Formats: sequence, C-alpha cells, structure tokens
Amino acid sequence: MTIRSLILSGVAFTALVTSAAAQTWPERPITMIVPFAAGGASDVIARIIGERMGQALGQTIVNENVAGAGGVIALNRVAAAKPDGYTILIGNTGTNAASYVLSTELKVTPDSFVPVGLIAKTAPVLAVRKDFPAKTLADFVAYARANPGQVNLAHAGIGSSNYLICKNFVAAAKVEVTLVSYRGAGPALGDLLGGHVDGVCDNAASIAPSIQAEKVLGLAVAAAKRLEILPNLPTSAEGGLPEFLAEGWNAIFTPARAPDDVLAKLNAALRASVADPSVRKRFNELGSTPADEAEMTGPHVRKLVEGDIARYKVTLAIKD
Repeated sequence: MTIRSLILSGVAFTALVTSAAAQTWPERPITMIVPFAAGGASDVIARIIGERMGQALGQTIVNENVAGAGGVIALNRVAAAKPDGYTILIGNTGTNAASYVLSTELKVTPDSFVPVGLIAKTAPVLAVRKDFPAKTLADFVAYARANPGQVNLAHAGIGSSNYLICKNFVAAAKVEVTLVSYRGAGPALGDLLGGHVDGVCDNAASIAPSIQAEKVLGLAVAAAKRLEILPNLPTSAEGGLPEFLAEGWNAIFTPARAPDDVLAKLNAALRASVADPSVRKRFNELGSTPADEAEMTGPHVRKLVEGDIARYKVTLAIKD
C-alpha cells in the first residue's frame, strides 16, 4: 500500500471507531461542569436539569463545581476535555458571552464549544441586607448617589451573570458603588446574610428563598413583569428605574468537535427534561422561565451568544 492509502485507511478507521462509540454513548457517567460554587442559580438549575437528563440518557450526570475567575477556569477545562460527550458545561450569559469581552485569562473562543440548547431564562434581582437604611429601589439609588463609593454590592465573580446584573444597575442608576467579587452566588449571598456586604446582585433561582424567609430585603426584579414566586417584589420599572433590565439564561455546551450522534442524544435528553412537568414546575418556583421548543437548539444559543458578545462590548465599554 502507498503512504497515501495508509493515511486514508487510518482516517476511515478512526471515523468508524468514533461513529461506533457515538452510537453506544453513554456507557458511563457524564460530568457536567458548573462554573461557580454551590448554591447559585447555575448550580441549582444544573442539579435539576442534570438529574432529569441523566434519567433520559440512562446514565448518571455528576455535577462538578469548578469555581474561579468568573467561570474562566471552567471554560478552559471543558474546552480542553476530550470531545466525547462525557464532559459537558452549563453556561450562562456571563461565562459564555461576557467572559470573551472581559477576561485576559481565557484561552478559548466561542468556537471552542458546541451549544446543545437553551435550558431556561433567569430573572435578575437586586437585594440588600435587612437593616440597610434604604427600603425601596428609589431610596437605594438616592442613598448610593448621596454616598458615592460607600455602598458595596456582592456578585458571583467578574464575568458572571450576576456581575452583569450589577453593571447594568450601575449604568442605569448612574451611581458609584463598590462591587465585591466572590467565587459564586452562594458565597456572595452568604456574606449578605451575615451582614458583611450591603447588597447583592443575584438571580431569583438562588435568592428567592432568602427573600421569602425575610432574611434579606428584595428591592426589584430587573424584568418586564413581577415573578409569581415573589409577587410583592416590584419590577425595576415600578421602582422608578425602567432602564435596569438584565434577563439572563443558562444553556448546555460541549467541547468542539463532539460527534453529531452524541449532540443529538444530548439535545433529545434536554428537550425531554425541559418538557417534564415536574422540571417546569421547579423552574417556575425558582423564578426561571423554561426554554421553548425553538430555543432548545444549538443555532439559537449560538446566535444568543453572538448577540450578547456584541452587546457587552458596548455595555462594558470594551472595544475590539
């Protein structure tokens, strides 16, 4: 055989083995990387969707929290993983859009990942400690303007969706506050509960229970309408700051070059999971909106990522 024939034979053999492996996938547990510490919105949503997707695939999905650098550590790890479907990522508008604009440590690009589909859209919430002097959004804005740099707001790390909520609030309110970075929404909320920070930018999925239990004071939801789970929490528009809108999202991604058969199986499992009435009920209880049929596709998420990257280059005042 010629060298060319040997090469072609090797390529054909590799393709055959890859195809066979994809057809029998999954044969062992799958790891879902969560880019933040336990307790935040992404972590909660990952646990819900991971359990149900695992049932649909007939294999356990193990959630692994890889916190740090606003999700950059997790993204670098997933991009470097073998593209065999056994390592997947739950990403959001912060990790998989804003990070490309903000981070100098990110060694990957959007093309390093393949989006599987959207899981849900999340509702941003601004909350403060119970004993904070301001009790409404309008009073909080007035207090921050009267005390420039003295108010601090916690978030889940630079580049996270919660960081973007904070940045949206600062831009809309035209205030100067100190932003405090944590390794996830859980630790940030923990310090708010302990009275170590004045407020927090979070998602309803993680902070709603603390507001319901009156452990913290919710000021506003940065969305078009009130949440069923927090009916007394006014929208930002009702609070006098209609420019403060920052809806987020969560989606499933794999490393680039994952086999089409594997992507199809993951997408089918995602669709079955989001369609499950118990999952939809749980998402609604968290203040998250389950994705609809048209949103649970790779192309939809890719367009979402591209649009968010372009928007954040303007919002975060960073140029090419």
